[in-house]
Amino acid sequence: MTAQLRLEMLKIYNTLARDKQEFIPIVPNTVRMYVCGMTVYDYCHLGHARVMVVFDMVYRWFKASGYDITYVRNITDIDDKIIKRAAENNESIHQLTQRFIDAMHEDADALGVARPDHEPRATQFVPEMLEIIDKLEANGLAYKAADGDVNFAVRKFEGYGKLSGKSLEDLRAGERVEVTTDKHDPLDFVLWKHARETEAEEVKWDSKWGRGRPGWHIECSAMASKLLGDHFDIHGGGADLQFPHHENEIAQSEGAHQCQFVNYWMHNGFVRVDNEKMSKSLGNFFTIREVLKQYDPEVVRFFILRAHYRSPLNYSDAHLDDAKKALDRLYTALKTVRASTGSARRDAIDWNEPFAARFKTAMDDDFNTVEAIAVLFDLANEVNRRPSADAAAQLVALGAVLGLLQRDPTEFLQGAGSDEALIAEQILARNAAKQAKDYSEADRIRKALLADGIVLEDSAAGTSWRRV
Repeated sequence: MTAQLRLEMLKIYNTLARDKQEFIPIVPNTVRMYVCGMTVYDYCHLGHARVMVVFDMVYRWFKASGYDITYVRNITDIDDKIIKRAAENNESIHQLTQRFIDAMHEDADALGVARPDHEPRATQFVPEMLEIIDKLEANGLAYKAADGDVNFAVRKFEGYGKLSGKSLEDLRAGERVEVTTDKHDPLDFVLWKHARETEAEEVKWDSKWGRGRPGWHIECSAMASKLLGDHFDIHGGGADLQFPHHENEIAQSEGAHQCQFVNYWMHNGFVRVDNEKMSKSLGNFFTIREVLKQYDPEVVRFFILRAHYRSPLNYSDAHLDDAKKALDRLYTALKTVRASTGSARRDAIDWNEPFAARFKTAMDDDFNTVEAIAVLFDLANEVNRRPSADAAAQLVALGAVLGLLQRDPTEFLQGAGSDEALIAEQILARNAAKQAKDYSEADRIRKALLADGIVLEDSAAGTSWRRV
């Protein structure tokens, strides 16, 4: 697949335009993408897992499509919550953040998430932040308040609210506006926080406005522009960051550099738990490592990709169990072929092959993993009907694009350790008996399963089962 072909086909839902748009890179055949990463004061939760897996999928698809992509996902290692947690734990900020960065990497590795090309830490880019603030002040968009903070003057930036679709009047009435007597306007947000005497020296930097530390929003603007340029292709993150974080990034970046900041804004949907928003206050808050104690990491990845990235993702044990059963079916098809033909891995994909072409069409339509995974199941059904090493290799290769199906089928199914895996093993044995025309053995297996309350149903799509 050539990048030129992608230029004409790939469409992305652009939050800024509120529409699905054809992707045209700023530099031909090149993609520059920035994604807001984690604030490292605690273990990563399911919302973080979705961000990591979703944009790992986007990254993989661009690479599979022949693009030269640079992927940046930052680490926020200076923040009010970090300072507070370090003080509570009686440890240095560096000790706290490094511990949770290590934990984040462990979680990402388990989920099959590739490391970004750059993983900048906010504390490494303070000079770049100060440079942007200096430009904003020179452009009349920043001022030092009476309390010592340096703030962004929202009403002086034309177009504020264009990402979120909020008017200044709506924002004034909104509940997320900080109100202090030192701001020129309640909507103004902080760029540089003056140093508090109670804070540790490790969170204080010198500046022309006095000792202090950066505000949250300026961090991403500085890291993105330093590593990707003042104008780049894609900026991503969770839907909760659209306002105020991404809105403020646009204002300060475009206010400083006097050019468009980002062409395409991508936001993944929220994670819900049993149809309620995940939150600590509701007691339905799950860390990645808590979930991985109960479910295989590939099952969790499959569960995340089984939903479209922009739609809400409803977490429940029932949905994870269903995802596990579905992934078992894919691995069972691969095991069937391995047992009968000794299939080999194939990494190259023939994109003209019908299943691959359908997969490509789905992924080109705003990374529609729902349809792409449906193609994997159709291909698995084909493998079950007519075992073929080539078809199985195609299934493995397409799965690799999503970071799935790269393990030994036998080991995966044995590791599942569930009734579903055992049933799948029996169906495999029955299929093998039927192919060998040992119909008495095939009938014996069917009757044995029926005695356990499992009814087999044969169709053109393969063999399915249900409990009675």
